Amino acid sequence: MEYRADEIDKRILYHLARDARNTSAADIADEMEVTPATIRNRIRQLEAEGILRGYLADINYKSIEGHVTYHFSCTAPIPDRDRLAQAALDVSGVVSVRELMTGKTNLTVTAVGSNTSDISRIASELSDIGLEIEDESVIEEEYHQPYNPFGPDDIPLGPSLTDFMSLAGGAEVVEFTVSEGAEVAGLTIEQAVNEGLLADEMLVVGIERDGDMLTPKGETEIQTGDVISLFSKSGLEKDALEVFGSR
Repeated sequence: MEYRADEIDKRILYHLARDARNTSAADIADEMEVTPATIRNRIRQLEAEGILRGYLADINYKSIEGHVTYHFSCTAPIPDRDRLAQAALDVSGVVSVRELMTGKTNLTVTAVGSNTSDISRIASELSDIGLEIEDESVIEEEYHQPYNPFGPDDIPLGPSLTDFMSLAGGAEVVEFTVSEGAEVAGLTIEQAVNEGLLADEMLVVGIERDGDMLTPKGETEIQTGDVISLFSKSGLEKDALEVFGSR
């Protein structure tokens, strides 16, 4: 019989996807008004059913001696797709493989290499096992969040990232919408800086509000729904935008 996940199961999956390392059974139990033992038993059951398949580390390979993360879009003959997916995992440097249901590109491979020669070697080995590489690209950054429908009804949504650009020297520009409940909502830019919500290396370079473009000044108030263009002299950390909306 197919296992039916209830609201407790979904909330467990939500919190583990959000931050498995820093979430205890007691934390989830308090929210769901059950005992920690119930949560631990449910986790074991979710693992046994193959629903909760593991706890993967989120690794920034780029920060380790300049390693590069590559995405390969591949085509595999349908009868051999499962076998080739497993064979791709045996290629040194490959960290994940996804099988796609339809389309010419039916297999995606993510790999990490120490340099371009290493990536070329991985591409060659993928071709040697029988995969046809249709496209390849460098993964600049990857963002994750839990599946919101499994979370609490009143959880505030994070800032909606709409654009991202890397500049020379490690600088970045991001564009996003300020979400409801954001710490900076209702504050002026000057107040946000004085309260330490905006780091010194961050600069608000544009605000779009109700279709109008505003020139940001110290006295400009940040409002919910504003589309903010933010310049950072250095790469943004994963939690750098939390003040614009909780995650």
